[in-house]
Amino acid sequence: MADLRKKKPNIVCIMSDDQGIWSLGCYGNKEIQTPNLDRLAETGVKFNEFFCTSPVCSPARASILTGKIPSQHGVHDWIAGGDVEQPIEYLEEHVAYTEILAENDYVCGLSGKWHLGDSLKPQKGFSHWYVHQAGGGPYYDAPMVRDGTCMNEPGYLTEAITNDALQFLDDQTRDERPFYLGIHYTAPHDPWLNSHPEEFVQLYDDCAFETCPQKELQKWFSPTMNIGDDWREHAKGYYAAITAMDQQIGRVLDALEEKGVREDTVIIFMSDNGFSCGQHGFWGKGNGTFPLNMYDYSVKVPLIISQPGRITEGRSCDALLSGYDFMPTLLDYVGLDTYKHGTDLPGKSFAPLLAEESHVSENNAVVIYDEYGPVRMIRTKEWKYIHRYPYGPHELYHLTNDPLERINLIESPHHKAVWKELKYQLSNWFHEYVDTKVDGTKESVVGTGQINLAGLKNSG
Repeated sequence: MADLRKKKPNIVCIMSDDQGIWSLGCYGNKEIQTPNLDRLAETGVKFNEFFCTSPVCSPARASILTGKIPSQHGVHDWIAGGDVEQPIEYLEEHVAYTEILAENDYVCGLSGKWHLGDSLKPQKGFSHWYVHQAGGGPYYDAPMVRDGTCMNEPGYLTEAITNDALQFLDDQTRDERPFYLGIHYTAPHDPWLNSHPEEFVQLYDDCAFETCPQKELQKWFSPTMNIGDDWREHAKGYYAAITAMDQQIGRVLDALEEKGVREDTVIIFMSDNGFSCGQHGFWGKGNGTFPLNMYDYSVKVPLIISQPGRITEGRSCDALLSGYDFMPTLLDYVGLDTYKHGTDLPGKSFAPLLAEESHVSENNAVVIYDEYGPVRMIRTKEWKYIHRYPYGPHELYHLTNDPLERINLIESPHHKAVWKELKYQLSNWFHEYVDTKVDGTKESVVGTGQINLAGLKNSG
């Protein structure tokens, strides 16, 4: 390998779609089969308290890419307009970490889901561009974009995304420049029925599904996804989608090892947002209910980072971290920490937590903030407060005693001081970072999709 690669590691960033942290073997699920992701966790650091910035795909992905919150970048819901027909480049005004990587000699490729507008055109420093035309849909005959042309992928989409990624690896491992490869699966996003290879579905024929119990829905919510009475068949499909994806991830890990670049490559696995398969009485994520929800099942996501020889192996980290911390962390890790982000980015690098002997405490009083349109959340290790503008309903949970968020204490006179303090912190933090031109509290976000630029960015 050239000296340049030793200074700047290759990056493979694998992202799943709608995957709860609970749905991996390495995170304690004894029913689901994820041997390759478990193997990845054994060679790296597994983060147990990593949160997306918004519990739905497009805003969460935009935040990971730019380091900004939705009320800065203006993507407040899943993109429902501007992908292929009348394309809109939603992040045109915002710098992505992939652009910074490309400016510093990285070759950047994307295989899979983009879902941030104008899918026909490579953006944000990517020179290789094989992406989904929209955000999801059928796993067979899926609508994709290759070389700027719309086409339908006849095979199983999870495998097709992997095939394209492996071709990129073949090309780039012959190049002296470092590379960044985003492998963005649509799995395990629905559909689940009759959508995945039968060999994976049959693995769960006799599964008890104790890891996704069907609970009661809280009284102030209405479900927005109807899966009918046979929830077990949907659960089989959800688990099968994950296991099929895990098998394809194994092909990527094997390829990196066979090419002799595994130790030169940092591998990251994460999901865009969490997902509930009935654990709170509904199926879905933040828009799986109305009003929109901020349950941990919706906002907490898996994160595994591995590079043997440089990152601690087989370790779990309990530090509270967020998607807006990802951009500064990755740039710091690859030695681009001198890049001046400006004061408008809320995140901080947690790269020191990857070191063998980290001097950074995991027990710092970190606070996590989330937003989904007019719904905002503040979360500490002990408490969670959810405020819905303008009228509520609001929620307060004592996570120490109620980790499943079943007892709303918002009406309790004994906890009034707690929620007032949390509300004050919430208001102050968002006041510091919100761009008033695209403020989510002024948008009528209900979870049914975003069809244009937000706020004053949309000229009428």
